[in-house]
Formats: sequence, C-alpha cells, structure tokens
Amino acid sequence: MSLTDREKEVLNNIKEWETNLLNYEANDLELTFEKYLESSFNLLPDKVQSQFFMVIDNWLFHLHGIIQGSQLQMDAKERILSSGRIFKKDLEKIEDLRELTIDQLQYIAMQHIARHRLYSFAQGGIAGTGGTLLLGTDIPAMAVINLRVVQLIAMTYGFEVNTPHEMMTSLKVFHTASLPPRLQKEGWSTLMHELDSTENPYFYEGNEDITDVTWIEQPLQQLLKAMVIALFRRKTIQGIPLVSMAIGAGTNYQFTRKVTELAHKYYQLRYLNEKEGLTR
Repeated sequence: MSLTDREKEVLNNIKEWETNLLNYEANDLELTFEKYLESSFNLLPDKVQSQFFMVIDNWLFHLHGIIQGSQLQMDAKERILSSGRIFKKDLEKIEDLRELTIDQLQYIAMQHIARHRLYSFAQGGIAGTGGTLLLGTDIPAMAVINLRVVQLIAMTYGFEVNTPHEMMTSLKVFHTASLPPRLQKEGWSTLMHELDSTENPYFYEGNEDITDVTWIEQPLQQLLKAMVIALFRRKTIQGIPLVSMAIGAGTNYQFTRKVTELAHKYYQLRYLNEKEGLTR
C-alpha cells in the first residue's frame, strides 16, 4: 500500500530528525565526562559490573510487566480504543488502530504525551520540595511515568506490548530515549537494525541486555539533581522552595520530553513501515 502525501510528509520529517540525530557531534566536555565515567566504572570487577546491570535490567523488566498488567494501564488501553472509535466505529483491538490515518493516531498519541509530560513536571516539582522520601522516590517515579508513556505510544500506533517481542522492543526504545544525545544515535541504529531483521513478530530474537555503562549517566544526573535540590531547598520565597521546585520540575519535564519524542518517532516509523512494507 502506497503512502498518502501526508504520510510521506511525516516520513520525511522523521528522516530529517533521524539525520540530525545521527549527525550529532559531542563536545569535548561530554567526551571527557564519558571517558572518566567509563574508566571509573571499569575499576570494578567484571562480575560486579555484570551483576549490577543484570539487577537493573531485571528491575526494568519487572517494572514494565507490572505497569503493563496494572488496571490503570488496562483502563488507558480502553481509552485509546475509545478515542480511536471516534474516527472508526468498528475498532475492536489494538492492532485495528493501524487502520486510522497518521494524523488521527498522532492526535491520540499527543494527548498521552502531553499528559505524561505534565505528570513529570508535577513529580519534579514535588521532589523539588526537598523531602528525603520524595527525593528517594523520584527515580522510580520517573521510570514508571516514562515506561508507561512508551507503552501507551506503542499501543496508540497498533503495537500491543504484552508479547515478548514488543515488551523488549519498548524497553529498548525507553533505554535509547533516556541516553545522552551523543549516544542515542548508536541505540537508534540498533533499533533500526532490529526493525529490519525481525522475522518472528512474537518472540524477541535480539540481544536481551538493556542497560550498560553508557546508561549510568542518566541516574547520575538524577543524583546530581537531588544534590542541587537539597542545596537550594532552604532558599524559600514565602516559605516555598521555588528554586529547587523549578529545578526538579524543569529537569523531569525535559527528560520526559526527550523520551516521548524518540518513542513517538520510532512508533510512527514502524506504523508507516507496516503500512507500506518499506525496507530500510
């Protein structure tokens, strides 16, 4: 099936975004920090490193499963289908959403994206009040918010996330989207390679490792944010720590914005590839 003019326009926009991503050049400060981080982490024994990343991978995998099977996510799935029925009344399952146009699907997806960016903004503001418990739950809360929105974007474009293949794919998308810009291009290239080489649509046949030393930078940034919040939480305006709240809210919003942008581009591209049967 050939793409419409509008779908070709969206595809061209994705390719332009992809070109900018692949052509990103890291500055000297980023490269120095990356080298220092890797050399510091490599001081640990290989067994400790592998166990550390195995624990994180298992945590993300189980967290993904809990979110996907929660009643909250089931309700969100029904809302997606209900939104789709506004445009096509006979939609019955998630895969049927691929019968909608790219603009209709984008409209539904942007509602979830905007809502979860707001959630991240609010979560960051709450964490920015500086309470120990609130700061301690910031990283798990951000993982939940961003894993959930990746799942919702996938379902919006007709990809059910309850199969082993789609579950691992959505985790890989989350991982790539959460990387620094200089490292996203490698993760994106891996996603594109797996997209081209996938033969079994149910079972995942690629590398099941999710995180590695390159991903450590994101948790470190969250810890740095927590330190800055703790530093500024005593600077209040009429009893409210507005500076630390602004830091938390802004940082979390930008992270979710980065995650949702890449996830949205990825699933739009998959939708277009499925529709036309493109080979990249």
